Amino acid sequence: MSHVNISPAILYWGTPVALIASENEDGSSNISAISSAFWLLDRCVLGFGSGSKTPQNILRSGHCTVNLPEDTQIASVNALATTTGSPEPSASKISRGYRYVKDKWAVAGLTPQGSDVVRPPRIRECPVQMECELVDSHGLMQELPAMAGALIVLELKVLRVHVLERLRMAGHVNRIDPDKWRPMIMSFQQLYGLRDTKIAPSQLALINEELYRPSTRRQTTASKEKEDLAVEA
Repeated sequence: MSHVNISPAILYWGTPVALIASENEDGSSNISAISSAFWLLDRCVLGFGSGSKTPQNILRSGHCTVNLPEDTQIASVNALATTTGSPEPSASKISRGYRYVKDKWAVAGLTPQGSDVVRPPRIRECPVQMECELVDSHGLMQELPAMAGALIVLELKVLRVHVLERLRMAGHVNRIDPDKWRPMIMSFQQLYGLRDTKIAPSQLALINEELYRPSTRRQTTASKEKEDLAVEA
């Protein structure tokens, strides 16, 4: 087996598609479809082009919702893919076929749903919804004069998680059953789903999930945690 050196223009090895809802200056809401996203403990990290409407909205308002579609919701994701909430799109976006859309809800066939603790709405059709607040931001590629200010990473704190009941693991209040969750994955601009079954048992799955919960987010009672530990022992 041999390897070769290549220089891909993009490095999208495969991450979940997320639909980000944010609040515009006039109180209306914007939706963007992205795949530059990952989670660590109760934090969500999102990457954007700095000139995009969504990061501008989040930096101004301090909040957003992160909504995860399933792999069956391709039509909505594709409908949003080349839209922008900026009335005057950048030359770069225009060259890639983007167009300004004021009402992205109608274009994508999606429905706003009121949030509990933030102003931007959740997306009713998405089986996973997270209400988030901005914690920090960081510019990428700042060492390159041509790219300085072009890209931004936002650190969000997940304040509340909403999921469809069918995704919960039987016997547990706060766990997702990965056999039931079917995220949409973007890999090198193409959309994929997961296999129907695990490829193999995972050693990490032997660790109790509650051991990862930050102490600041402990909302379960001591008795409930003991119950979960007993079930998983």
